[in-house]
Amino acid sequence: MLYQINNATVQYAADTILDNIQFEIRNANEKIAVVGRNGCGKTTLLKLISGDVSMTRIDGVDSVISTTGDPSIGYLKQLSFDDDSITLDAEIRKVFAPIISMQERLEELVGLMNTADYSSDAAYSAMLRNSGYCDITMKSHEELAAEYTKLQEEFRDLGGYYYEKEYDTMLKRFGFTPEDKSKKLSDFSGGQRTKLAFIKLLLSKPDILLLDEPTNHLDISTIEWLEGYLKAYNRAVVVVSHDRMFLDKIVDTVYEIEHHRMRRYNGNYSTFVKLKKEAYDKQLKDHNAQAKEIERLQGIADRFMGKPTKVSMARSKLKAIEHMDVIEAPDRYDNKTFRAEFTPRLESGKDVLFVKDLAIGYDRMLAQVSFDVKRGERLGIIGGNGIGKSTLLKTLVDMVPALAGEYSYGTNVEIGYFDQQMAQYTSDKTVIDDFWDEYPTLTQTEVRNSLGALLFTQDEVFKEVSMLSGGEKVRLALAKIFKRKPNMLILDEPTNHMDIVGKETLESMLTDFPGTVIFVSHDRYFVKKVATKLLYMEDDKVRLYEFGYDQYEAEMAAQASDEGSGDITKGKVISSGIINKVRKPAGNDAAGEDKPRAGQQSYLAGKEQAKHERRVKKMEEKMTALEADIDVKKAELSDPDNASDYMKLQDIQNEIDKLEEELLTLMTEWAES
Repeated sequence: MLYQINNATVQYAADTILDNIQFEIRNANEKIAVVGRNGCGKTTLLKLISGDVSMTRIDGVDSVISTTGDPSIGYLKQLSFDDDSITLDAEIRKVFAPIISMQERLEELVGLMNTADYSSDAAYSAMLRNSGYCDITMKSHEELAAEYTKLQEEFRDLGGYYYEKEYDTMLKRFGFTPEDKSKKLSDFSGGQRTKLAFIKLLLSKPDILLLDEPTNHLDISTIEWLEGYLKAYNRAVVVVSHDRMFLDKIVDTVYEIEHHRMRRYNGNYSTFVKLKKEAYDKQLKDHNAQAKEIERLQGIADRFMGKPTKVSMARSKLKAIEHMDVIEAPDRYDNKTFRAEFTPRLESGKDVLFVKDLAIGYDRMLAQVSFDVKRGERLGIIGGNGIGKSTLLKTLVDMVPALAGEYSYGTNVEIGYFDQQMAQYTSDKTVIDDFWDEYPTLTQTEVRNSLGALLFTQDEVFKEVSMLSGGEKVRLALAKIFKRKPNMLILDEPTNHMDIVGKETLESMLTDFPGTVIFVSHDRYFVKKVATKLLYMEDDKVRLYEFGYDQYEAEMAAQASDEGSGDITKGKVISSGIINKVRKPAGNDAAGEDKPRAGQQSYLAGKEQAKHERRVKKMEEKMTALEADIDVKKAELSDPDNASDYMKLQDIQNEIDKLEEELLTLMTEWAES
């Protein structure tokens, strides 16, 4: 057991945040997720582990935190920079001090073991003093070798053989350039400094790594890299996150905080959801069965208690009830959430949006895009930070002028736009007044109903907007948008500040929405659930995936596999156009070679020529057959009956890729024959 909390309670004033919890890190490289509703105490648990908060002492309760050894604990929110005037490189390299010290000692040990007379010569003691080695006691070669072996293992475990490469990789992954190393910390923005603190934390390699929403504000490629890094991290990780796909990829244990208490589940997030439901269903079934049995026994006792000959039997039934271990009804899921169902005021035309060669940006072009959106489609947009995703949405709602190209909306299109900056909206008005000012013709009951649907109930409507959390401000903005009943939603990171239940609610609302949706999100699980098609934006290309996130995921996996195997033909555009055949000379006139006689030469040449022509003919027949097979498969790909069956479409495309690859190989051989 690396770390353990027993019977811990944490209270703030009169509020109990965590109640009599049990928490364990059972092995040195366990990956643990902590999940629960916003405000349930997840961050408080991390602060308890890091030592930032203390347990509340309760009379009669033995609360204790115990550890094996003295594990180092790293928590991002504890990190700060003492001196903003030093460079990025100087600050980050502070974490390498133990590695550099080990490296120097290893080099010293090599020198000592290579000394000709290391066991008795006075020069050995002088060497030790000159090297700064404090223990000048004479050591045998075996003792030095043992120290070297032990230190080398520690050096390897700390990443001593690859820390420079790891450092450079992290800088690149988090959006920094080699030139940034020489910049002062004061030159970086708040968001960049947070990323630098994160890099510093990862490179310090604590025994217990505490992460609070680590994927916030990271693009998808960086999140995917972080997943791989944490899976390979050979120490314990405790992570609080609402990113369900991230948790599925890295954790093997889930702790849920619900109703101030904690429960442990083995497995990733999806396994936790399944196990929680199974446990709930079993407890409810057992509770109902026991209640029914108690009712039966009680009925027998009541019926026969007044009959002298049956009193003994009746009492035995009551005793059986008394000796039962009562199975309580399970606590209901804490799944209180907003209700966001609404019907658009109007139905739009079938063609909702047409975009052609649209150049987006400010002082320079960030990207150029072309796509169209039909009624009922849900277009998800993903890609790196700063690539132009939000700028694209702002351009489509006329907040930013287009640099070139065109876009146009179809008939009866009414847009509801959500900007991620709405989570920073502030006002000294109350929630009810802020909403009412936007819809002054509504009655108070109508206003209260609209706000209640987004969880602003009772006295919560009288809170000042400036006092709302980021998640509450998002809900207020959505309440205003939904009240307009648009038929097209354009949403920029709508799930930021939402907990998992809120995300699931929005997923359901958008998938049931009869209108059209365009949205930007870094939450891959959300994108996968909602998007029917996907726009992927990179520095050098913009790609449309007609079959959504599954198609994108499959292509990325295939690409990674190809890169690993050295296959460079996958994904290339293959054309079956005319290729000019180039014939090789039949003979070889190199000096020094024996030449056949004239008659024999003619016979051999004719035989070889006939053989060659037969082989060429077979290749041409095979090429014709392959091209016919490809045409058949492409017809299947275009068949409307297959349009909604992605798995079948993907299988067909894989077959086309295989046939085209075989055709390319054959055509190359044919051209060289």
